[in-house]
Amino acid sequence: MNPSSTTQNTSLLNNFFKIKEKGSTVKTEIIAGCTTFLTMVYIIFVNPNILSVTGMDPQAVFVLTCLVSAFASILMGLFANLPIALAPAMGLNAFFAYGVVKSMGYSWQVGMGAIFWGSFAFFLLALFRIRHWLIAHIPQCLRVGISSGVGLFIAFMGFQNMGLVVSSPATLLTTGHLLSTHVLLGALGFFIIVILAARHFHAAILVAILAVTLLALIFDPNVVFTGFVAMPPAINSVVGHVDIKGSFNLALAGVIFSFMIVNLFDSSGTILAVTDKAQLTDKQGSFPKMRRTLLIDSFSSMLGGLFGTSSVLAYIESSAGVSVGGRTGLTAVVVGLLFLLVIFFSPLASVVPSYATAGALIYVGILMTSSLTKVKWDDLTEATPAFITTVMMPFGFAITEGVALGFITYVVLKIFTGRFRDLNLCVILVAILFLLKIIFVD
Repeated sequence: MNPSSTTQNTSLLNNFFKIKEKGSTVKTEIIAGCTTFLTMVYIIFVNPNILSVTGMDPQAVFVLTCLVSAFASILMGLFANLPIALAPAMGLNAFFAYGVVKSMGYSWQVGMGAIFWGSFAFFLLALFRIRHWLIAHIPQCLRVGISSGVGLFIAFMGFQNMGLVVSSPATLLTTGHLLSTHVLLGALGFFIIVILAARHFHAAILVAILAVTLLALIFDPNVVFTGFVAMPPAINSVVGHVDIKGSFNLALAGVIFSFMIVNLFDSSGTILAVTDKAQLTDKQGSFPKMRRTLLIDSFSSMLGGLFGTSSVLAYIESSAGVSVGGRTGLTAVVVGLLFLLVIFFSPLASVVPSYATAGALIYVGILMTSSLTKVKWDDLTEATPAFITTVMMPFGFAITEGVALGFITYVVLKIFTGRFRDLNLCVILVAILFLLKIIFVD
């Protein structure tokens, strides 16, 4: 390549993304993008694996996961100029597949429609600047309970997928055969992730999935290698089949609200954490182009529901790119371009068994439940709602009921202990709406 042409391209990137102004270089931004991509590319294996239990075509989901992640990340990079990458959210995909479809009995088309409506409500919150108001008025114990409950729900799916936890007619649940191939390889993947993550190796999840899949090819006759590269498979088995109209009904109101509320906390917390780590926030937690960022984030979530990949949100793994110097949207654009590139590696997605991704689910569960340390455990009016919210999600196998019972418990305890000042209009309204749903809809 002509050196003068390279210099000119670098100058254009510097001017567009204001790279020098933010104390970075084009080379650093590209490295940061590659780093972020390696830490989150596991989603192209995990998301099809999870959504396929609903009857969705895993090959189509693989392509759509890549496409939507690419589009959302590039959109964030070009229009918000932030080093934040986006992809289908862990937790909501499991809630959709195992909770809404497998447990509640809805079709994947209707369930994905509920994701769309939850994401649409999420978009309206950002559009009308209600998003921060809601976050500020929902108590920390409930925010922590929701995040931790989703974490336990995801971890439970991981234990099931590797066969460590199985159903039992006598005790509902019991331990599976610990020396089975599935359990041993799933456990190996989990330990690889935790050990590498503890040693600050950014691509721990990807390495574990690849290692377990290679071993599965040797020891599991059901796992068959079909090649590395192929033209992207068709996506028409998923695109256009989301039931937007059929999912807009009162029976799914709680599910839609749950999708919205989990979106709200998960994404907002991630964006604030990444921008703070990149030293882009002020003392009030604001950062450049904040409203635009929130709109892109919520719009991407809606797009994920519409195209059948589950909600698309900002990824905390973006902090890996920030940690190596990423400060601008060029980092996110690089991530998006890499997602487009891996579309041609679809045969690899079909060979990954569910137990190879089980460790990733358990590890994400650990990260999400770590926020329980923020609960005031010496105050029963705070600890009890957090506990109820957290445990009811995996025990009741429903995120919606966990959120509902948490809000209702909080309001009841505050009223009957005379702590009226701890209540606000937002919490009371949500609790009443959930109570009405339980009485008249469930």
